[in-house]
Amino acid sequence: MGELEPTAFVVDGDMQVHRSVRRLMESVRLRVETYATTQAFFEARDPARPGCLILEVRMRGMSGIDLFHRLRAEGDRIPVIFLTQHGDVPMAVEAMREGAFHFLQKPFNEQYLLDQTHAAIAQDLRRRREEAERRSASARFESLSAREQEILSEVIAGRTNKTMARQFGVTVKTVEFHRSNIMKKVGAENVAELVCLLLRSGWDKRISQVAEHR
Repeated sequence: MGELEPTAFVVDGDMQVHRSVRRLMESVRLRVETYATTQAFFEARDPARPGCLILEVRMRGMSGIDLFHRLRAEGDRIPVIFLTQHGDVPMAVEAMREGAFHFLQKPFNEQYLLDQTHAAIAQDLRRRREEAERRSASARFESLSAREQEILSEVIAGRTNKTMARQFGVTVKTVEFHRSNIMKKVGAENVAELVCLLLRSGWDKRISQVAEHR
């Protein structure tokens, strides 16, 4: 799997933490990489690589919280588990509100950290799979012609073929032809599947705009 193998990225200035977390992750054959500074991780980070980030809050230079904010500002959604002995309740609440996966204090329970790491990686893989499905569905809707998009907006609104034929000044067979093409292009067997794909792709908003501008 190479570079796309799920990885636990550990960013901590304590080499003892590096050793203990590496030993823990490798005991279950989970790939792990360690970084002594937030800057080193930030410069090496490739958002295409799945996994989770185990991050100390207080670091020299850029803090763990600052790194978290920089990653999010750049659109990197990697799950972050804050691991620190300096954290307090307000800090934990703020981190969780801003989308951190978990906030743990040292010394940590190894099994609990392992469980949370697996859960965070599963979340990241699920998100990536859903985003890939959304992009694929969006590309299929993108392939529709302008007229097919118009027909699609009416199909979603529940219009009959006869109603659409009168509205567009075409025959019912022409409407049926367009409907068939729409289903083939987007890969839907019926209207229910069509609606699900539309919502998953984010194209429901664009179809609404098509309807508004007619």
